[in-house]
Amino acid sequence: MTVTIKEVAKLANVAPSTVSRVIANNPRISEATKRKVKKVMEELGYHPNLNARSLSSKATQTIGLVMPSSGDVVFQNPFFPTVLQGISEGVHEKKYALQMTTGSMDHEIFEAVIQMVQGKRVDGMILLNSKVEDKVIEYLREINFPFVVIGKPAKYPEEITHVDNDNVRAMKEATEYLIHLGHRQIAFVGGRPELMVTVDRLSGYKQALEDANLPIKKEYIKHEEFLREGGQEAVSELMALKQRPTALLVVDDFMALGVLNKLDELGIKVPEDISVVSFNNILLSEMSKPPLTSMDINILKLGTEASRSLIEKIENSTEPTKRIIISHQFVERSSCSRIDTVV
Repeated sequence: MTVTIKEVAKLANVAPSTVSRVIANNPRISEATKRKVKKVMEELGYHPNLNARSLSSKATQTIGLVMPSSGDVVFQNPFFPTVLQGISEGVHEKKYALQMTTGSMDHEIFEAVIQMVQGKRVDGMILLNSKVEDKVIEYLREINFPFVVIGKPAKYPEEITHVDNDNVRAMKEATEYLIHLGHRQIAFVGGRPELMVTVDRLSGYKQALEDANLPIKKEYIKHEEFLREGGQEAVSELMALKQRPTALLVVDDFMALGVLNKLDELGIKVPEDISVVSFNNILLSEMSKPPLTSMDINILKLGTEASRSLIEKIENSTEPTKRIIISHQFVERSSCSRIDTVV
C-alpha cells in the first residue's frame, strides 16, 4: 500500500504542509524538523515523485481543479458544468489542460491537492468554492503555489486572487424585491453554512430585513446541500411551521426545482400561495413550471475570468493580486406575485 504524506505527518507529529515543504527543501523549515520528517519518511518507505520533481523547471501546461467534496453536488447541479465550460474556454486560449481532484470527503480532497502539488502534476489550481475554514487555501498560500478561488476567501482576501459576485448585494436586492411586493414572512433556503457564498447571501438577506424593520426568524433560515433533495427537505420543514412564509429565497436554482416539486406535492400553488426567488439563472429555471424569477450571476464568466487570472499568475510571478467581481442581473419571470400587506 502506498504511504501518504498524511501518514508521514501523523507519525512525525507535524502538519501535512510541513512534510510538503520538507520535500521541497523549503528554507523556512528548521534543520531539526527536516531531519525528523526525513527519518519518518525513511522508516515508512515514503518516496516522493522524483520523476516529476526532476521536471520542476518545466511547466506542465496543466491546471488543477479543486472540486467540492460532495460528488453528488458536482455531478448533478448544473452550476458546475457551466462554470467548468467557462474555465475550459479560458485555458483553451493558452493551450492548457485540466486535471480534477477526486474525493467525497474534505480530507480526501486535501490529500489529492497535496499529491498534485508534490507530484508536479499542475502549474496552478482553481478552487471551485470557498469555505469558512479552508485547509486547501491555507496550504496553497503557505507554500506560495499559484491558485485562484471562485468565491470570496474567508481569510486574507486582499492577498488571494479571487473571482466572485457581490453576493451580499445580490441577495439584498432579491429580498428587497419580495418586500416591495408586500411580503413580510420571507424564508431563506441556503447551502451549507460553512460555504462563503452561503455566509454572504445570508448576510444580504438579513440586511434587507433589518432595513425594512422586519424580524429575522431563525425558523425561517434553512441550510441544505445544493441539490434538488435539499430544496425538498427545506420546504417540508418550512411548510410545517405554524406561521408559514409567504415567500422563499432559494440560493440555487437546482435546489429551487426541488422546492417547486415539494410545493406541488403539498398542493401549494406558485405564485398564488407562495412566491419563490432563486439564484444562478440556469436554463432549467426558465423551463420550470412556473418559470423561476432568478438572479443571473454570469456563471460562465466566473469560470473564464478564473482561468485567465490563474494563467497570468503562472506565467508572471509578479502579477498582482486581483479581486474580480462579476456583475449580476435580476431576471423576473412568473414565480412571484404581490401580496396584500396586513398592517
